[in-house]
Amino acid sequence: MPEPAPPAPEPDERVDPDADALRASGGPEGPTEREQDSTDAPREWWDDPRMPWKGKPGRRDIACWAAFSLTGVYALVLLPLRPVLLGANPYLLAGLGGSRVSAVTIGALAATGVGFWPLGLLLGTFGAIKFDWIYWWAGRLWGRGMLEMASGRSPRAARNAARAERLAQRFGVVAIALGYVIPLLPGPIIYATVAAAGMSLRKFLIVDALSAAVTRGLLIWLGWSIGEPAVHVLEVIAQYSWYLSIALLVGVIATTIRQSRRRSSPA
Repeated sequence: MPEPAPPAPEPDERVDPDADALRASGGPEGPTEREQDSTDAPREWWDDPRMPWKGKPGRRDIACWAAFSLTGVYALVLLPLRPVLLGANPYLLAGLGGSRVSAVTIGALAATGVGFWPLGLLLGTFGAIKFDWIYWWAGRLWGRGMLEMASGRSPRAARNAARAERLAQRFGVVAIALGYVIPLLPGPIIYATVAAAGMSLRKFLIVDALSAAVTRGLLIWLGWSIGEPAVHVLEVIAQYSWYLSIALLVGVIATTIRQSRRRSSPA
């Protein structure tokens, strides 16, 4: 009679701690499908720490961001045209850009009997404040996010922004006026700060318009005091205005290309 076959050995049920740890961490097979989807999921365009908002932006955020961006495009387009407009029509330059040089030029022309300085004062005031309400709006919407975005361009910009923010928080109305006198104080930071602090749009526009009118009036008076010599300088600028515009245009293009390459280069 044949002997019965020996029983099959039971599988070894001992637990390998290293294998369990490997499986828990994803193992050589990589992460699970859910983890892979969450890792490879593309980020939304608005989910960028450089943006001033927190979370998904609403309609007002998008509208304010579009207006804010258009002001930068407007400034870039106007920059190479400034020498031409200064020589051809300083009143137009005052209305489009609120240029300080155009205010001095208008005063000098008025001293020689050319032009009408009250019109230059009105246009210069409008040109200086035409976009300021956008910065007020951005400060009301985003608060500190607007300040961080504006001050993150360079260490120098960060220092100037911090200085303007402290001044606006402490003095408010006076800070708006000082922004027209001290070039190192960035006006947009002051406008955003006073808006975040609760200043109403009506009060802001009144203070901003009065400050711009006073400073433009002083510049026109300065040009009136200089008189004929300033007109001779204007004639020289008008003679070489196109060369200056071309040089400024080349500088803008070169700066844009350099910044674009810097952003696209790996960290």
